Amino acid sequence: MIEESFVRLRTHRNNVHRYRQLLKTMLTDAERRFIESRLLEEESAIEALAIFEGAAGSAEPGPV
Repeated sequence: MIEESFVRLRTHRNNVHRYRQLLKTMLTDAERRFIESRLLEEESAIEALAIFEGAAGSAEPGPV
């Protein structure tokens, strides 16, 4: 589970990096809007993954 989460996080971070690099190039307004929306989606996915992993990691086992 941790390895899968790490792979997802790395993928999202790579996508964020790629989109930020694209935003530095000459784009049409439509292309810029599309990339900005994808960037927001990727950043939200990173936040959601962090929250999910934090919640899963903070769960303590109950009494035995």
